[in-house]
Amino acid sequence: MTGQSALVARRAADPVRAAVLFLHGGTDEDRGPSRRWHPAALRMRPFVRAAAAATAGDGVFLGEVRYRVRGWNGASADPLRDTLAALDELARVAGEVPVVLVGHSMGGRAALRAASAPRVRGVLALAPWCPEGEPVEQLRDKDVVVFHGDRDRITDPRASVALVERAVAAGARAEVTLVPGGDHAMLRHSGRWHRAAARAVTGLLSSGAGAA
Repeated sequence: MTGQSALVARRAADPVRAAVLFLHGGTDEDRGPSRRWHPAALRMRPFVRAAAAATAGDGVFLGEVRYRVRGWNGASADPLRDTLAALDELARVAGEVPVVLVGHSMGGRAALRAASAPRVRGVLALAPWCPEGEPVEQLRDKDVVVFHGDRDRITDPRASVALVERAVAAGARAEVTLVPGGDHAMLRHSGRWHRAAARAVTGLLSSGAGAA
């Protein structure tokens, strides 16, 4: 990580019984630095606040994954590398606690891939980028909830449905909800997105159910 921490703490807990990490979106190819004031990063802040309110006093650590660069960048899979580094940092800070990953768009793709880490209990993917042929074997025995706006023109909601179907066939406990009128930026009916995400996070933390 070239000296930069991959994990940004948003709320600590003592003791920590579980953790939620948030992964914002990005682009296909871009090796420019990722900054906290970029729109993709700012878009996740209301989700962090909603999860914080829903898990107050429950011993849940909240954090964000800090990307080095803005893009996925082909085989480099840069945000996935950053997410795995953040999970390692989290283990050093909080121990081997169960983790829920919440990712939007490119961050959703990274979160689904990072479910290969044993400490990841579940994934909430918001309008995830799901290219054809995206692996699902790592989701076996994991809890996966996907929300995707049916008016999304950036990432394809049909691809999310197809990925969930393949994940279920591979042994995942996965479900997908198409959000009526939802767009990729999650700005239309934003309050619904935030509330549904908070319910899904608490469900994934408690019993694995999406609770959405």
